[in-house]
Amino acid sequence: MTIQTLNQLRELKLGGMAAALEAQREQIGTYEGLAFDERLGLLVEHERLLRDQRKRDRLITQARFKLNASIAEIDYQHPRGLQKAHIAQLAQPDWLHRGQNLLITGPCGSGKTYLACAIGHNACLLGLSVRYRRLSRLTLELAQARADGSYRQCLKRLANIDLLIIDDWGLEPLQATQRHELLEIMDDRHGHTSTAVVSQLPTDQWYASIGDNTLADAILDRLMHNAHRLQLKGESMRKRKEVDQREHLS
Repeated sequence: MTIQTLNQLRELKLGGMAAALEAQREQIGTYEGLAFDERLGLLVEHERLLRDQRKRDRLITQARFKLNASIAEIDYQHPRGLQKAHIAQLAQPDWLHRGQNLLITGPCGSGKTYLACAIGHNACLLGLSVRYRRLSRLTLELAQARADGSYRQCLKRLANIDLLIIDDWGLEPLQATQRHELLEIMDDRHGHTSTAVVSQLPTDQWYASIGDNTLADAILDRLMHNAHRLQLKGESMRKRKEVDQREHLS
């Protein structure tokens, strides 16, 4: 009878309950003192935990982060103006639920991308959808969507992502079509979902980097309004680590 029940649970895609039931069978004497509803509650809880873990794993895979990063492993020792209190605030889901944005700026090698991926990874653990894209890759995806007729569907998907991370903002000049596409993305997401932008350029240079005054006003108004900011400074962390490694080996 138990084997038949296990098979039925698996057919119903209740693998967590099936695994928990097998564990109860194998641990003779451990669960005998529990009432039926208590044992059933343990099975249901195991199924819920398994589904939650699968969802988190799926969200992390779909995000396509550039780096395997986590909030717990952020380096606060390197002097770059990073405050634990600010990261702790960004580790909470409130700003994401409010559709607020995040702007991360700083020199090359200051750890901007790692921070963005760590914050995005944390959002996935909270059950939120995240996508990481370099700006050049994002504009390429939109160009391909225009070519194959899926542009509107692509915009709709982007609009519904809880946190869209755009890296390497301002590295290359934008074409007219790309500026209009960015405006559509920002307009769709404004006040509804959150966007994190990562750039070597300070925010006061973003206006000129967009290349069109009218569109720059519209894009940056939607992006910068009520945004959190991480302004990193100091020397490259990569260079500092290379120096430390050489000194350690010498």
